Amino acid sequence: MKFFIIAALVAVAAAADYAPKYQAPKYEKATYTPAYAPKYEAKYEEVTYAPQPYSFEYDVQDKESYNDFLHSEKSDYNVVTGSYRVALPDGRTQIVTYKADKDGYNADVKYEGEAKYPEYVEKQYKAASYPAPAYSAPAYKAPEYKAPAYTAPAYKAPAYTAPAYKAPAYKAPEYKAPAYVAPVYSAPAYKAPEYKAPAPAYLAPLYRAPAYPAASSYRAPAVAYPKY
Repeated sequence: MKFFIIAALVAVAAAADYAPKYQAPKYEKATYTPAYAPKYEAKYEEVTYAPQPYSFEYDVQDKESYNDFLHSEKSDYNVVTGSYRVALPDGRTQIVTYKADKDGYNADVKYEGEAKYPEYVEKQYKAASYPAPAYSAPAYKAPEYKAPAYTAPAYKAPAYTAPAYKAPAYKAPEYKAPAYVAPVYSAPAYKAPEYKAPAPAYLAPLYRAPAYPAASSYRAPAVAYPKY
């Protein structure tokens, strides 16, 4: 038995050594570039314009917002000249005359009027005066209760009538003696029974021995043992 176990273990070990080994497949990412894909190239051309002469002027007069502004300007291709006036919060008017050319920007600033600054007066804090509340006590009026008008009920004594009792009329019962008749007995006529023993009809059973077949001859099977 030990030999069979050892042989089976050797066969399993040999099969494990010769078992095929498989490796997981490797997939490469496919790159697809269609041959007919159009190619677009952005083309941008900067547009330049030649300098043009211009001139403008505008004036703003808004008393509600205290805006007083005037601006004018003109150009002849190369030189830009202009001026603007603006009313300042201190009451003066600022006038600026400027010129811009290839040499740079030059401005001449002037002021018209005199600056006026209002005198600062510190405000004194005055506590607010609140009138004393006029509180009047509520007028309370005592409730008026009216005594209920109670009338004593008029009680009338019930009138009872004495019952009229009448003694019942009793009559003594009358008993009548029953008429008794003596019974008449007749002696029964008794006849002795006649008993006759029955003659049983009994037959003894017939016993027959069973016939058994002769036993067949037994032959042991041939066992084939393995050859090593």
